[in-house]
Amino acid sequence: MTETLESFFQMFEYDFMIRAIVGGILVSLCAALLGVSLVLKRYSMIGDGLSHVGFGSLAIAASMNLTSPLHLAMPVVVISAFFLLRLSSNSKIKGDAAIALVSTSALAIGITVATMTKSMDTDLNSYLFGSILSMSEQDMWFSVVLSVIVLVLFVIFYNKIFAVTFDENFAKATGTKAGIYNMIIAMLTALTIVVGMKMMGSLLISSLIIFPAITSMRVCKRFITVIISSALVSVICFFIGLTISYLYSTPVGASIVIVNLAALVLYSLTGAGIRLVRTRK
Repeated sequence: MTETLESFFQMFEYDFMIRAIVGGILVSLCAALLGVSLVLKRYSMIGDGLSHVGFGSLAIAASMNLTSPLHLAMPVVVISAFFLLRLSSNSKIKGDAAIALVSTSALAIGITVATMTKSMDTDLNSYLFGSILSMSEQDMWFSVVLSVIVLVLFVIFYNKIFAVTFDENFAKATGTKAGIYNMIIAMLTALTIVVGMKMMGSLLISSLIIFPAITSMRVCKRFITVIISSALVSVICFFIGLTISYLYSTPVGASIVIVNLAALVLYSLTGAGIRLVRTRK
């Protein structure tokens, strides 16, 4: 126990851990806020699709020996987010089919480029499965800027986001430009995915969007309480998962997902207990 506590406090002495904690917590917070709307709109798998697009663009950037692969990945993923919304709403290819089409195509391109480029094995593993060491100082500061933008926009447009999330047709009827707010949500989601993917990996980054929202909905019923709970659950689970990864040398992305899974089970049992108590009264 003593050695574990010493190791826990020791991890704050490393610069890469500080960057991972700061950047990861902020990305988790952004993902949780955006995830509530995406889950309620039944569009939560957009995170999974965009992460595959991000992997493909990062693989291409790495094969081109670009010093900052994120500079290529960011615009590509943002454009893909807009394309997914447009494809889903204005064509015969709807929702999950559109996401599957884009994500599998991007993943195939990324894998093909990766296998043809012999010098990117390490980068490939970090892009797929995540790495604590992958969070650079530039990524950390981008996470800070991104979190400020997301929080400010979320507070300013809270009522509009609420309306678009629960009844888009009614929102349009009252004069709300639902398309614009959907685009804003998609753009912020895309940026969050790209920044968090280097730590979580393209295979697991969507968990930061899906798990906290679904977990909070097991207990909370109001939109605002779900948002607050999702933010707390996301940040706490990220920190616990990152700590476990450091102390026991487990994959960081997988550790965070497992902690989120445990939180989901705990909230589900709590919600079931609350409903049972209410039915007996």
